[in-house]
Amino acid sequence: MARAAEPEGRRRGGSVIAYFTSAKFLLYLGHALSTWGDRMWHFAVSVFLVELYGNSLLLTAVYGLVVAGSVLLLGALIGDWVDKNSRLKVAQTSLIVQNSSVILCGVILMIIFLFKTQLLTLYHGWLLTLCYILVITIANIANLASTATAITIQRDWIVVVAGEDRSKLADMNATIRRIDQLTNILAPMAVGQIMTFGSPMIGCGFISGWNLMSMCVEYLLLWKVYQKTPTLAHKSAKVEASELKQLNVKKESDMKPAEGVQLIIEKDVAGFEPQPEKEVGCAARIAEPFITFRDGWVAYYNQPVFLAGMGLAFLYMTVLGFDCITTGYAYTQGLSGSVLSLLMGASAVTGIMGTVAFTWLRRKCGLIRTGLISGAAQLACLILCVVSVFMPGSPMDLTVSPFADISARLFENEPLPTIASPESEMIFATGMPKLLNGSVAPADSDPEMSPEPVPLISVSLLFAGVIAARVGLWSFDLTVTQLLQENVIESERGIINGVQNSMNYLLDLLHFIMVILAPNPEAFGLLVLISVSFVAMGHIMYFRFAQKSLGKQLFVCHTPDPKTAPDSSPPGNTSTV
Repeated sequence: MARAAEPEGRRRGGSVIAYFTSAKFLLYLGHALSTWGDRMWHFAVSVFLVELYGNSLLLTAVYGLVVAGSVLLLGALIGDWVDKNSRLKVAQTSLIVQNSSVILCGVILMIIFLFKTQLLTLYHGWLLTLCYILVITIANIANLASTATAITIQRDWIVVVAGEDRSKLADMNATIRRIDQLTNILAPMAVGQIMTFGSPMIGCGFISGWNLMSMCVEYLLLWKVYQKTPTLAHKSAKVEASELKQLNVKKESDMKPAEGVQLIIEKDVAGFEPQPEKEVGCAARIAEPFITFRDGWVAYYNQPVFLAGMGLAFLYMTVLGFDCITTGYAYTQGLSGSVLSLLMGASAVTGIMGTVAFTWLRRKCGLIRTGLISGAAQLACLILCVVSVFMPGSPMDLTVSPFADISARLFENEPLPTIASPESEMIFATGMPKLLNGSVAPADSDPEMSPEPVPLISVSLLFAGVIAARVGLWSFDLTVTQLLQENVIESERGIINGVQNSMNYLLDLLHFIMVILAPNPEAFGLLVLISVSFVAMGHIMYFRFAQKSLGKQLFVCHTPDPKTAPDSSPPGNTSTV
């Protein structure tokens, strides 16, 4: 018995070692390190900008607008660069640029925190303004590099590592999202503790050091994954029989380039073999990015999953998420930082539940129907947010002009704060509601004349709906992600996903503009209603896509989905039946 148990134990030990050295696990580990650094930086840079600019959200809003606008304009170009270069070069270059930018930005922020008083007095404050511009510019470059990393790893490498096993692809997508959810809550908590018990300058130093270490480890992991997956070295420009086909296209032995691929085929036909370059004029070189931009959007529009991608993008036009805007609103309603951290933890748990629901629903009902069910679940939960607008405690008052604060600052020449004083720092730490209402209690006010506590019914229903809706949201996000993976040919994955990112950021940009136009808490209820309307429109577009793809079988909720698509039938059929 003991002798029989020994080989069994060795086999189990060998399988465990094989898993931890597999390309799949190394991909997970690299993504976890990358996402952890990203989440720490995105959380910290918003806090740094608020603290540096007199506890005003203006600089943070400008940063958000710059980031969204950059990806909107450059998403197609980034995707085209991903398509035209080897996978390893793209991954390593974007990794180095991203982490180096964060490190440099952290160093500049440390200098600002150390010498902010001196910088404020030099050249009438213009040197400090230049530092703000520099920080936002470098942080934006880091975000663009992060976008390239996400496209190449999450939309391309993961498909190649999974091979033709659709179930494995779904499980890998779900695992990636679970890592995202965990790092979304744990990374800000970790860097927040460092900044609380240390200082913002120590936080900058920690983030810079982390990114330096993480960059080296991730670089090594990418190389290992590349070595363990030989197919990553081959980037085919032609549609082969083994490629994942489009959902509504029947399998053909030779797919003609004109049948749905309207993108840069001439320059991809030779793969990576360099072609003799012709003399290109200056005007042609200047026009090339604009042509690529146009071709990318045209190709995106002609994709069979266009409506599904648009549906996902519309979900970004919302204030119903755990960003600085919703957090700031929660402060105005009397929620403490500890309560908000618990709510963020609950949202991460429901997000992970959404990834589990995705894998289960996909096995039971098929990929496209999973998106329908997820969308219905999200909308049902968001009804609570709509109800919260009209409940006791809701500050919604449409008689208060949302433009009052803007007009006061722009037309009445009310000065904007430029740097935080010790007194304002104390107000920021204990009275964030005052900031968002656009007024601060006077220093000589009677402390006994405190306002009556705000009823928590409205804000409780709001966050209950937001948290519960995360299950449907993340299940829907995974559905559209896999639809794009399965139905975009290999030579177009970069540019199509780049345009998809641009669409996401376009709607996110509109969401920032909406908040800037109506920043006061009295208008937040209106923003909630607009957000739910956009979410509903997104799911209507997805319903139209599902109806066109499945036809009369739309509500037949049983789909045999074999693990590996047989060679005799199109791989896309497993999603469309």
